[in-house]
Amino acid sequence: MLFISSAYAQSAGAPEANPMFTLVMFGGLFVFFYFMLIRPQRKRQKEHADLVEALAKGDEVVMTSGMLGKVTKIDGGYVVIEVSNNLELKFQKAAVHAVLPKGTIKAI
Repeated sequence: MLFISSAYAQSAGAPEANPMFTLVMFGGLFVFFYFMLIRPQRKRQKEHADLVEALAKGDEVVMTSGMLGKVTKIDGGYVVIEVSNNLELKFQKAAVHAVLPKGTIKAI
């Protein structure tokens, strides 16, 4: 009681939070997250899935590791990449980052 000379309870006339306002704020937050995070991520996933499905023999690709190569064979969920003369490596299709224009590897 030395430091607190008097304590007062909250007055009975204090305004209460409107539950409808709270619901609108949560709804607005969800819409914000949907358009800023969820929707762009789904779009990128769909574009990558389309890229992986469109892979064909002879495509020049960049892997997620940065390795360049030419697709020589497609085996279900795997792709065989020729990275040098007589050197072929097998990767998962999901590891393909991008398809390059024809002739890019020779130009490098």
